[in-house]
Amino acid sequence: MTTDLAIPEPCLVVLVGVAGSGKSTFAARHFAAGEILSSDGFRARVGRSEADQGASRRAFVALHAALERRMAAGRTTVVDATNVRADARRDLVRRAARAGIPAVAIVLDLPLADCLAGDLARVGRHVGRAVIERQWVTLQATIHGTAGGPAAGQPSPAPPAPTTTVRVPFAGEGFAAVHRFDSRAALDSVTLRRGTEGWPTLSDASRPRPRP
Repeated sequence: MTTDLAIPEPCLVVLVGVAGSGKSTFAARHFAAGEILSSDGFRARVGRSEADQGASRRAFVALHAALERRMAAGRTTVVDATNVRADARRDLVRRAARAGIPAVAIVLDLPLADCLAGDLARVGRHVGRAVIERQWVTLQATIHGTAGGPAAGQPSPAPPAPTTTVRVPFAGEGFAAVHRFDSRAALDSVTLRRGTEGWPTLSDASRPRPRP
């Protein structure tokens, strides 16, 4: 079974998910390399490596500059960063609005155990359990309105009733659409379709897009 995921063309695609959730894999599967702006990649450009957190500020300055150039040219662009904090997402949406381009969020809302396993499977760099748990708790709070998180060594709490795609869970953030995926199987089922037909104008972007 496949999931048809439609995005407008052009648009800003904001990937949202903790380290190890599979954002970079998803981006590489569905978008050309030149369309993807990765925070890890920019850390490697301006710092010592992808893991150089001391270079994060400079990395995001460079990433945002590249994003604005692409959007000014009317090009679809994917921002591959955790984006688990609302202020980070709102900043991206504001930049897209200034460029007259709709923003779409693709949320990888995977169980904590899956993200930890994904981090361990990465070659060359591991973020670590403590960082991933903090990111996961932040994401759960912003999606589901939950507080707190799993105690060390305890399984992650069950998310709300499973769904494959949910429209606009980030209410009021200005996304034209928000798609949430809660398992790797759901992510693997995606078929991406790009086009303008049936999409709202930017002035409508703050309102939920009707289900087809």
